[in-house]
Amino acid sequence: MATDSWALAVDEQEAAVKSVSGFISRRGGRIIKTSTTAEKTDEEEKEDRAAQSLLNKLIRSNLVDNTNQVEVLQRDPNSPLYSVKSFEELRLKPQLLQGVYAMGFNRPSKIQENALPMMLAEPPQNLIAQSQSGTGKTAAFVLAMLSRVEPAERYPQCLCLSPTYELALQTGKVIEQMGKFYPELKLAYAVRGNKLERGQKISEQIVIGTPGTVLDWCSKLKFIDPKKIKVFVLDEADVMIATQGHQDQSIRIQRMLPRNCQMLLFSATFEDSVWKFAQKVVPDPNIIKLKREEETLDTIKQYYVLCSSRDEKFQALCNLYGAITIAQAMIFCHTRKTASWLAAELSKEGHQVALLSGEMMVEQRAAVIERFREGKEKVLVTTNVCARGIDVEQVSVVINFDLPVDKDGNPDNETYLHRIGRTGRFGKRGLAVNMVDSKHSMNILNRIQEHFNKKIERLDTDDLDEIEKIAN
Repeated sequence: MATDSWALAVDEQEAAVKSVSGFISRRGGRIIKTSTTAEKTDEEEKEDRAAQSLLNKLIRSNLVDNTNQVEVLQRDPNSPLYSVKSFEELRLKPQLLQGVYAMGFNRPSKIQENALPMMLAEPPQNLIAQSQSGTGKTAAFVLAMLSRVEPAERYPQCLCLSPTYELALQTGKVIEQMGKFYPELKLAYAVRGNKLERGQKISEQIVIGTPGTVLDWCSKLKFIDPKKIKVFVLDEADVMIATQGHQDQSIRIQRMLPRNCQMLLFSATFEDSVWKFAQKVVPDPNIIKLKREEETLDTIKQYYVLCSSRDEKFQALCNLYGAITIAQAMIFCHTRKTASWLAAELSKEGHQVALLSGEMMVEQRAAVIERFREGKEKVLVTTNVCARGIDVEQVSVVINFDLPVDKDGNPDNETYLHRIGRTGRFGKRGLAVNMVDSKHSMNILNRIQEHFNKKIERLDTDDLDEIEKIAN
């Protein structure tokens, strides 16, 4: 599969961005220097969901073995419900089947089993699907786009919207890999910085880009004739609506498309705002949802350590350290500043720790997580935002150096559950230790105990026998 020269320009630009001195983060194509000294809480620090989504894509080397049940709501409940157990059943063009196998897919993932027959059905059907990173969702909609394209026709036929330039590139990579035995198919990136001459028409059959640029290409610049689009994919809808302006731009693009255009929308989460948006963009849809597994605290031993200051918390942590490094541990702090201080102090004591901070570029964060996953560092110090959605199976100890609170200072029970829920997975026993250093944090802990109706035992970190006992 061929791509235009823009892909090369993109790689050069990425390299240039990485070499900029200081810590930078990319937001909507702009480069913003981030302060390394500002004391920010997790709420203020809330990363773009886009950065988190990109991070998840970068650290996934294979599909997640998802045990969640798939729930299918058909547009027409009377029509038969098809699912497939092999790619051959889909009767794909030979070049596409070759591309699928070359990517290492041997059989469809759980979401692909149900989504692909719907996406490839004749006449085309619209779909709203809930799908986390690592479930094979991108490969599924790429396969749908490539199946609908007429290679002999030299104009855009499939349009895919991504929230950011980087996420568009990630999807573009999948298109290139899956279409590599289809040399007639070409891909164009509608992203800021890809300058075309006015009045020029695009000959590539697939266009992937961000909402603002795609809207310009369809309306103002007329590079794309939206009336000829057969498949419209809106990826990462939850990320899309979190970015100012993207929601309206996406709706304006959708309104230019023909009635018989197939609409496919994907989102990791489905809060009310995402549902409302999805229903505006995708008429008369089939719906695929993942039933979430209940997270439980039943297999996790929970303790708290009473301290009177940050330094005492640090000393208690050092006492725990020998025991916790038997397994892999994550230590959560409320702010970047605390996380950086703690990682530096632990390093001074000769401990090998990794630090995950919002100041890092996404690629740097991916490298830190990869090292932790491979066991090169046994302890990861992080803020809550950075670690959201990151699964490392070997983690069996979580330490809350700071208890999770929301922006109003109340206990954040959901975050507490997500943090310590990492340790008790796959039937293993986990351990959670909470550091308490004031009346206020003791009150937070008591409210967390009440919420989950689970007693949290006190731990004396000077009693090394007790530490050894709980760690094994």
